[in-house]
Amino acid sequence: MASGEVSVMRINAVSTDEVYATLGTSQDGIDDGEAEARIRQFGYNEIKSVRKTPWIYKFLAQFTHFFAILLWVAAGLSFLGEYLDPGQGMFHLGCFIVAVIVINAIFTFIQEYRAERAAEALAKLLPSFVSVIRSGSVKKVDSKDIVPGDLVVLSEGDKIPADARVIEQYDLKVNNAPLTGESKAVRRSADPTFEEEFVDNPNLVFGGTTVAAGSGKAVVFATGASTEFGRIAQLTQTVLPEPTPLQKEIHKVIRIIAVIATIMGICFYIFGDIRGNPFWINFSFAIGIIVANVPEGLLPTVTLSLAMGSQRMAKRNALLKNLNSVETLGCTTTICTDKTGTLTQNQMTVQRIYANQKVFSVSGTGYEPKGDFYLDGKPLTDLKELIPILSTSVLCNDATLVEHDGNEGITGDPTEGALLVAAQKAFDIKQKRDDNPRVFLIPFDSDRKRMTVVTESDGKRTAWVKGALDSLLPRCTHAMIDGETVELTDEMRDEITATNESFARDALRVLAFGCRNVGSEDYSVENTEKDLIFLGLIGMIDPPRPEVSDAVKKCRDAGVRIVMITGDDSTTARAIAENIGIVSGDPVVITGSQLKGMSHSELVKELEAEEIIFSRMTPEHKMRIVTSLQERGEIVAVTGDGVNDAPALAKADIGIAMGITGTDVAKESADMILIDDNFASIVSAIEEGRGVFDNIKKFITYIFASNIPEIVPYIIFVMFPASVGYLVPLTIIQILAIDLGTDMLPALALGTEKPEPDVMSKPPRSPDERLLNRALLARAYLFLGPIEALAAMSGYFWMLSKGGWVSGALSVSDMVYRKAITLAQTAIVVTQVANGIVCRTSREAVHRIGFFTNRLLLAGIAVEIALQIIIVYHPLGNAIFNTAPIDLSDWLLIVPFAVLLFVAEEARKAVMRIVRRR
Repeated sequence: MASGEVSVMRINAVSTDEVYATLGTSQDGIDDGEAEARIRQFGYNEIKSVRKTPWIYKFLAQFTHFFAILLWVAAGLSFLGEYLDPGQGMFHLGCFIVAVIVINAIFTFIQEYRAERAAEALAKLLPSFVSVIRSGSVKKVDSKDIVPGDLVVLSEGDKIPADARVIEQYDLKVNNAPLTGESKAVRRSADPTFEEEFVDNPNLVFGGTTVAAGSGKAVVFATGASTEFGRIAQLTQTVLPEPTPLQKEIHKVIRIIAVIATIMGICFYIFGDIRGNPFWINFSFAIGIIVANVPEGLLPTVTLSLAMGSQRMAKRNALLKNLNSVETLGCTTTICTDKTGTLTQNQMTVQRIYANQKVFSVSGTGYEPKGDFYLDGKPLTDLKELIPILSTSVLCNDATLVEHDGNEGITGDPTEGALLVAAQKAFDIKQKRDDNPRVFLIPFDSDRKRMTVVTESDGKRTAWVKGALDSLLPRCTHAMIDGETVELTDEMRDEITATNESFARDALRVLAFGCRNVGSEDYSVENTEKDLIFLGLIGMIDPPRPEVSDAVKKCRDAGVRIVMITGDDSTTARAIAENIGIVSGDPVVITGSQLKGMSHSELVKELEAEEIIFSRMTPEHKMRIVTSLQERGEIVAVTGDGVNDAPALAKADIGIAMGITGTDVAKESADMILIDDNFASIVSAIEEGRGVFDNIKKFITYIFASNIPEIVPYIIFVMFPASVGYLVPLTIIQILAIDLGTDMLPALALGTEKPEPDVMSKPPRSPDERLLNRALLARAYLFLGPIEALAAMSGYFWMLSKGGWVSGALSVSDMVYRKAITLAQTAIVVTQVANGIVCRTSREAVHRIGFFTNRLLLAGIAVEIALQIIIVYHPLGNAIFNTAPIDLSDWLLIVPFAVLLFVAEEARKAVMRIVRRR
């Protein structure tokens, strides 16, 4: 026998005796010896995680990705240049590039290591000890020692340890929400059944779910990885992570940069060779061109930008486990959201009561018994019309109200708990129960669809009945109107039925209530549930979270589509979706059975609908939907809190789990956790994510602009050797000082910039939108960069001419040359100060976001200027960078170029804003 074979035989469709025979057990259970043998055969009842990549491999991977390799090549070329032409600073350049690689690797690794949750969260959903019958006696065993054939004793509040077939039950109800997503408790039966969906069979209970009410016994038929829970876990663990949109884009940028740098290096080597320059000079300057084009600070800036975005998200109650997930949120086009516990509160709440031919509304949500009753929008001061039906809801009820850690809650069925909470708003339910002790119970069953309790008070006995209207109303002959018992007419029946239908259309779960006086006769169903007095209807719902409607509207404004995927029925799902604004017209509604019969192309076509709802979904269905959306080019975020959400959370471009109500499995599978379970926090996270992408573009613009004044000196050197001889206007070590020194902090600061004000008024960026698009390259290379290059070359030649140099001279005094290259470097630094300020926005005027709102940038500029002062005036700086002190008046020569850059860029933005408005 194997657990897999039991599943094939459809354990749900056979009788109790056949269950015992199939699983090799009996009503006395198995003995301990047989249990040990089966552990050896089937293994322990635990879910083992797929072996993860060792941390040392993850750390080493930080040194071997494409950009790291590009930097390794740059460092190697620098060391080679030092070997060919010692004393040019190439060795220091190589050391600094290696330092950048190491620092970035450590920084990225630490961020991801801190966020990674290494604990085995799946095991936490299983109970520690379970009551089983072995050798005819009830005993407690560790849940991991449960084996197929064990006879498990189920009681209210128990967590079910494995998949089992119910063989005995007493008003048994289970909460399958962690597995199926359905919010209401479902009744279990011991009779053979056969449903198309295996998990829908009412005689089965599943590991990881809980007993909501009642008791029973069940024979285990699947343990560990063979359970439904385990199958979902395996499905989750085998989903391979896809590169994020940002990772893909960074890879493209790196390749483009590598190609540009290599081509320019080769071209300048060839030009120099044509000009007759010595080999080592051509090779050295080819390396210089390549190094000047490589943005050594790209990865640290991207990592910091993601980390700062992650920190801001955490302050807004969104915790990121993976840094790259920050930007993924920014380009999300579709959010696939669960209903129960995500859009709703996962707490059944009474909203309407029909009694005395009137419809009353009830305020308050959740299990806290605070709220009022209203009629026609006015608060009720006299509740006498509601007392009979509320009394019935309390007395014909097995749930109880409890308080845990200062919070109100319930034990038992959530529906019955909601009835108690509503009644507690009117009177003391404990006193009501004490005054009316229970005498007899006729439990609910799926055939009758009713429950009856007989109580006694002052020597009189009363039968209190609740159930579905279609089963209770035919047994009513009278109704209570204004405290009097009147005959139930056809017109009244029609009114009651119409009210029930009205409640149902609003996604309310409706129960009907009745009562009758009884004597001490035999309390059979036939004698007790007849000639009832109809008391009314109560409609309840798992209400939406109050902040969800605004969040949905913001998502719509931001161009993000919301698709509801739930395990609940389509009527409830659609009503909730309409209530919170996910749908407004006539949405496409697809059930699990309909989806099962759809081909892949049919599903993809249905997904083109603007408004769509999926109901009665299984984990495989959710995976299929997410995969199909991704194949359509969508960037998909999936929200959820239950075990059933885990595979889709793992498959999605970004999985979002609930922090409070979410299971550990969901949190482990997700990329982001909402600390406050607030759907609205997703909108804030999307805003931050969009800001991250913009910030990276700002950084690239900033560093690419400085590449132009770094490259132009080499162009002049190679193209016009007769004019400048071998007097290169900027040395390799100076490029190092700019790229890894003065530019580094301001560049990093741009990565921390807050999102621009209009970031959520635009649609998600297209997957086709590039980091290096034409607009960015034109802004950096053709607009900002040339201004900086003009400043650098003006300062260089002005200083040379000031020292007596004339065009065509092949040499100049060492001090004059050092001052000239010092002023050229200073010109680049000063104009980069202005560049850093204007790069803070891509559209808005800088003054609108405030000149002093990015304190890190101000600090970076201060450090930038301080470093340049050290390079210019300190003997150590002069020695390392071959610079020389310049006069204060020389600084004043280059300041106007910074002003020019600022004014020109702000004017360009103003023109662009005008063009867009037109």
